Amino acid sequence: MPSPAEVISGCRSCGSNGLELVLDLGLMPLSDGLVQPGFDRTEEERYPLTLVWCPTCSLVQILETVDPTTLFGSDYPYYSSFSPALVEHARANVEGIIQRTGVDEQSLVVELASNDGYLLQWFQKEGIPVLGIDPAPGPVASAREKGIDTICDFFTPELARQLVREGKRADVIVGNNVLAHVPDQNLFVAAIADLLSENGTVVMEFPYVKDMIDHCEFDTIYHEHHCYFSLTAAIALFRRQGLEIVSVDRLPIHGGSLRIYVSRDGEPDDSVEALLAEERASGLLEATYYQGFSRRAARIRDDLRHLLNDQKRTGARIAAYGAAAKGAILLNFCGVDESVIEYVVDRNSHKHGWEMPGVAIPIDAPERLRRDIPDLLLILAWNFKDEIIEQQAWFADQGGRFIVPIPEPSLV
Repeated sequence: MPSPAEVISGCRSCGSNGLELVLDLGLMPLSDGLVQPGFDRTEEERYPLTLVWCPTCSLVQILETVDPTTLFGSDYPYYSSFSPALVEHARANVEGIIQRTGVDEQSLVVELASNDGYLLQWFQKEGIPVLGIDPAPGPVASAREKGIDTICDFFTPELARQLVREGKRADVIVGNNVLAHVPDQNLFVAAIADLLSENGTVVMEFPYVKDMIDHCEFDTIYHEHHCYFSLTAAIALFRRQGLEIVSVDRLPIHGGSLRIYVSRDGEPDDSVEALLAEERASGLLEATYYQGFSRRAARIRDDLRHLLNDQKRTGARIAAYGAAAKGAILLNFCGVDESVIEYVVDRNSHKHGWEMPGVAIPIDAPERLRRDIPDLLLILAWNFKDEIIEQQAWFADQGGRFIVPIPEPSLV
């Protein structure tokens, strides 16, 4: 039986009823809920995972809310610094923020969901005071080892008010891939407004729902991600708390993301108006835009199964790269377990010796590939496929081939 998860009755942003079904992924394990070898899979907790769309504010979201302390507890295994591409993305982002905002040694930069300090370290190197906030003890400990002042807690209105009482106001608030992780969107943005200095800037990144739908990135849907934003939906959310999105960038990272710049005052620039017009013209604000998503996800599932099974029938040995959250959803939705994939490798040493949730595939270090060379390597962390293929160029030189599952299963 599935463990209980709270099911919302209205939109997480505007509260409206009448949410429309986009995709039902069925019962899924927690995507970062790695298990120890020998764990009884019949005891593994699974939760419904249902994607819906709000006709009123256009927010795409999941119905189910799993307790955040369960999602981001003491064994939370995600550490951003293990991806060189992500660290470099953070460095370039920080450079742009400094140029745009002029923050200096007299300023304060606060990052929400600061993880292991992979981004704040770049502000710190410039002598700019920083404060991280993150609820996961492991990554917080890693950040503190780097000398980055970090609070181990969830960011709430109460915490924001406490920081203000201590005389802390943020000149820049950074939040990368955190907005989607928050069950109560309005409380979270209200807390941001409380902490932000009068002339401060909020810089946030999140996966762009248009790219997710267009490229059928169904594996980015998991219980940690409560919401999937269009610019239209994000504007409505921030305006409700007296904040304005004044500029937006489209980014290729994570399969397609938006970076928004938010302030208390200011008029939206041309980038905002252009993307809003594109969303309207594409039909993103209409129910019909989402109606084929479930059918396309099922087709990718079937095609990947056929590809893997055909390769197994020829005697091919298959491993996977990237014990990512999206990989757990992909494997479970497609019904691919240890009978098909022998092992998964990942650079994150905190995951070594564990198994992928729901499918019992063991996780090891990338060095295993050289000791035990498979014929095929399924790239589960396909959002970093270029980085992975470059890192493992030797594998292709040995005659190995990569399988990229999204936007359609293909051999490269």
